[in-house]
Parts: sequence; C-alpha cells; structure tokens
Amino acid sequence: MKQIVLEMIAAPSCCQELKDAAQKWLDAADPAAKKAAADALVLELKDDVAPIGHVIEFFESPLGKQKFGEERAAAMAAHAREVQAKGGKWCDCPACSAGRKILDNAALLV
Repeated sequence: MKQIVLEMIAAPSCCQELKDAAQKWLDAADPAAKKAAADALVLELKDDVAPIGHVIEFFESPLGKQKFGEERAAAMAAHAREVQAKGGKWCDCPACSAGRKILDNAALLV
C-alpha cells in the first residue's frame, strides 16, 4: 500500500488535501495513529476520487473551461467520454487510479 500511496502523492493530478491525508498516513507510527490516519485517508479518497460522469460535467462546465482553457477542457471531456464508453466508472488520472486501488484495498491501510 505504501508504494501506491506514494504514487498517488506524486501524481500531478493529486490535490493538496489528499496529499496531506496520505502523508499523515505515511507518517503515522503507532497503531492508533495509523488507524485514525487510515480512516481520514479513506474519507478524503471517497471525496476526491471522481466518478467519470463528474469528470465529464466538470470539464464541460464554465469552471473547467476557465481553469484548463477551452481546448484542454474539451480534450479532457472527450477522453472521459471514451473512458465511460469503454465501461469505466471512475476518473483514470494517475491520482484517481491510485486512489481507487487504495479504496479497493482499504483494509490493508491498518
């Protein structure tokens, strides 16, 4: 799990809140602190790992276009639609992909 968490933190698409929660989990030493940090990390992951429909909505929204520019936002929305068409349910960016792996194996965090 540690390696997956490190990969997620290193991903350019990983937000600061998720990086912070992941780092707290990495830094936790005793079992009680590790459990609390794992619980906090799982909550943050559930908040941040994006369903593919939300990704499409965001990149097609005025905010998505403003943040990434019309062209980049359109390309990202098109990519997300391809992921969805192939049956993907989640964002496939590096941070979300690692986050899904962590969520799928959350019991291993403690």
